Amino acid sequence: MLMRCVRGTLAAAARQFSAAAAAEKAVVSGGAGKKSGGGDTLGRRLFSLTYGKRSAVIAIRKWKEEGHTVRKYELNRIVRELRKLKRYKHALEVCEWMTKQHDMKLLPGDYAVHLDLIAKIRGLSSAEKFLEDIPDKMRDYQTCSALLHAYVQNKSISKAEALMEKMSECGFLRNALPYNHMLSVYVANGQFEKVAEIIQELKRKASPDLVTYNMWLTACASQNDVETAEKVFMELKKTKLDPDWVTYSTLTNLYIKKECLEKAAYTLKEVEKRASKKNRVAYSSLLSLHANMKDKDGLHRIWNKMKSIFNKMNDAEYNSMISSLVRLGEFEGAENIYNEWESVSGTRDSRISNIVLASYINRNQMEDAEKFCQRMVQKSITPCYTTWELLTCGHLKKKQMEKVLEYFKKATSSVRKWTPDKRLIGDISKNLEEQGNIEGAEQLLVILRDAGHVSTVIYNSLLRTYAKAGKMPVIIEERMQKDNVELDEETRKLIQTTSTMCVSEVSSLPILK
Repeated sequence: MLMRCVRGTLAAAARQFSAAAAAEKAVVSGGAGKKSGGGDTLGRRLFSLTYGKRSAVIAIRKWKEEGHTVRKYELNRIVRELRKLKRYKHALEVCEWMTKQHDMKLLPGDYAVHLDLIAKIRGLSSAEKFLEDIPDKMRDYQTCSALLHAYVQNKSISKAEALMEKMSECGFLRNALPYNHMLSVYVANGQFEKVAEIIQELKRKASPDLVTYNMWLTACASQNDVETAEKVFMELKKTKLDPDWVTYSTLTNLYIKKECLEKAAYTLKEVEKRASKKNRVAYSSLLSLHANMKDKDGLHRIWNKMKSIFNKMNDAEYNSMISSLVRLGEFEGAENIYNEWESVSGTRDSRISNIVLASYINRNQMEDAEKFCQRMVQKSITPCYTTWELLTCGHLKKKQMEKVLEYFKKATSSVRKWTPDKRLIGDISKNLEEQGNIEGAEQLLVILRDAGHVSTVIYNSLLRTYAKAGKMPVIIEERMQKDNVELDEETRKLIQTTSTMCVSEVSSLPILK
């Protein structure tokens, strides 16, 4: 349960953190339109619009009014950097401004970027309408590929497959990109039977690229299929494509899982050969791979090598090193690296803190975990949903239900829209039922009501808790009606069972709202 809580945080951390680092570098350098001496530029002005409500269009208009020239290539570079920063709203405003300038000749690639931003900000329906409304000559493989990417990002597989058919009819499947989009969604959804089909189709109409082969290897690794992976790798070697660090990293992980350690050692060396300042993210992968190999010496050697190459470690690298040390049981070393990160970090990203927090909880050191959480707050690191969920799970293991409900309430309150974790809710309910903890069950109902997720299942659990305690709940049917929750057969049986019991004295809770 606990490792599942943080798995999502760790899986994509390197990509997220490295993208943020690249974007930060762009802001510092001034981005597009940079002048010698670091003077005022349009790029700097647009990057300084930190708040979403501020208008990129007004900034561009003012720049023009001051007598400056606005060039398309500069705006394209600015949009690219804004996307790296995930400042999609401002990037979209720049794109929309460009479409209204009659002296700017836009290309299909410009419309493709525009469509991608619309999908991110306004959703798929708006992106689909945008594609319909653009000039016919701009509706080509680039804009269609952008919509396909949006479908894949939103896991709209049926729409993506339908669009692929239309693109095929129009002759737009002229390179590997659309096929790679489909491969990514099939691999992510475990539809491995479709991977071979899409690759065969790609080979008939175009040529696989390195991304294709790396996706194919990922599919093999997900199925622990060493034999097919090696055949794919040999096929790749016969092409004019050069395997990259991702290729060898995927193979290394597969070999480690299948305990082919000699092969893993060889491919791991190949990953290290390809790690460089340009491919910096490869170093984070190296740290994780050495940890997976249980190679403590190799892990520390890579970390020291990184510190000799780079002036400052980024969050992705600290994340990889700390999580690697935790996996190897090097908790003191992990805490030392965390202390270093804490002293230099400008991001105060709670995802890194959560790795250390989870290590305390997994060792059943709940007192230390709570002290660490207090330290996070003191150091201006804001706990996130995962922080509170980890503490909830930790106290649940010890059946400390008062603490469980305290942290579960903080978890559900920490996000704008909470997606219920049915397994966690079920575990909390089960423990409350076993204890006959009426007050706790009522508190859970209030927490879930506040989060907008009361159900028949929750009310039935509440009734079973009352039955376990030998108590009769108050006006249960009226409460369910007010919450727009239907009674089922089990509900009626439980109401009948508890109706002969003593009336509960639980009255201090906000039962009705």
